[in-house]
Amino acid sequence: MKQSINILISGGGTGGHIYPAIAIANELKLRYPDANFLFVGAKDKMEMEKVPQAGYEIKGLWISGIQRKAIIDNFSFPFKMINSLSKAAKIIRQFKPDVAIGTGGFASGPTLIMANRKGIPTLIQEQNSYPGITNKLLGKRAHKICVAYDHLERFFPANKIVKTGNPVRQDLLSIHSKTEEGKLFFDLGRDTKTLLILGGSLGARAINQLIEKNLEFFKKQDVQIIWQCGKSYYQEYKKYNDLEHVQVHEFLNRMDLAYAAADIIVSRSGASSVSELCIVGKPVIFIPSPNVAEDHQTKNAKAIADQHGALLLKESELGAFPIVFETLLKDKGKQEHLSENIHELALPGATTDIVNEIEKLLKN
Repeated sequence: MKQSINILISGGGTGGHIYPAIAIANELKLRYPDANFLFVGAKDKMEMEKVPQAGYEIKGLWISGIQRKAIIDNFSFPFKMINSLSKAAKIIRQFKPDVAIGTGGFASGPTLIMANRKGIPTLIQEQNSYPGITNKLLGKRAHKICVAYDHLERFFPANKIVKTGNPVRQDLLSIHSKTEEGKLFFDLGRDTKTLLILGGSLGARAINQLIEKNLEFFKKQDVQIIWQCGKSYYQEYKKYNDLEHVQVHEFLNRMDLAYAAADIIVSRSGASSVSELCIVGKPVIFIPSPNVAEDHQTKNAKAIADQHGALLLKESELGAFPIVFETLLKDKGKQEHLSENIHELALPGATTDIVNEIEKLLKN
């Protein structure tokens, strides 16, 4: 193997694709300090900001997914795909990667298609229990497919699948020793139960509306709230910072301390969130987004709920939320039961295991 290796990584659109990609890059950088890294993302998506913040170079493709609602926007898709395939081919020709890694999202499609055509070893990392269309297509030619759930032989060649789990922030592995630090960081009452609200990196309207509707209910339950409402909704909800028992945040930079301080968590069920929450091991009420491809968030949450590791409440069932929440809040045995079961599903060595598979491709 040549001393300096070139590693191409593509994935984005949401934090669920970006943060695993960065975690993989960070682990590879530890093992190969002299390696060259290049990310490929979709122009105007959050990876174009988040990846440079993590210290990596990124190039953008003019690409977006098929729109289920705005059908007229799909007319430009073939032109975007042709343009992106051409640009991806140019990037690969100039960068000369030794391996190409895809973590899902629009840009990973053209990038890994062209990498495969050039004979470059490819690995895809599928975070969800139900793969998106991009990874389903890429899986046919990928050399290795790292997954987080069982039974994905329905979608991918069984001989290529390795169950690794999803990469998570390494600072979550020690959150149980950070409870006091978390309460101090967020200036929380030490003897008051804390509810953490997570709607994903962009926020979730249905969850935000649910919390707003129940602010007085939470006060009566003597519950304090860390509410991550998302960038899209912060201006609308920041006024509730005036309430004594509520903290509204656009984004949480210290997720480890937020998790550590929480007694109960309400969350979307994107793949990265689910993987993190398994490691965190706190009682969770999942409220899946129904507006994602193949309804994969519901499938992710159901995979945990079926193992009695979390409660699942669909958006159509949110009228029952106060009863569900109050019942859980008052049942310490139920809280402990959920915590133990979700923690048993954790795969904390995911990043290491994925990079081990990448190393095998580099050495072949």
